[in-house]
Amino acid sequence: MVNSLNLETDVKDIKEHLIKISKMIEELLYEREIVSIMKLADRSLSDLFEGEDDLYKIEDLKVRYR
Repeated sequence: MVNSLNLETDVKDIKEHLIKISKMIEELLYEREIVSIMKLADRSLSDLFEGEDDLYKIEDLKVRYR
């Protein structure tokens, strides 16, 4: 009976750890996906905006941060 109880507790702990690990992996994959989309957008839009004038210049700033 004692072994059975320990085994059940261990299995429960392992399941909880696996759930936590799974959530962490999902978060990492989501962040990686976002970064990949941002890189793709940067590459695809860079040619479009390359020849355009800047909307604002440093001189246009009212407050300058150092």
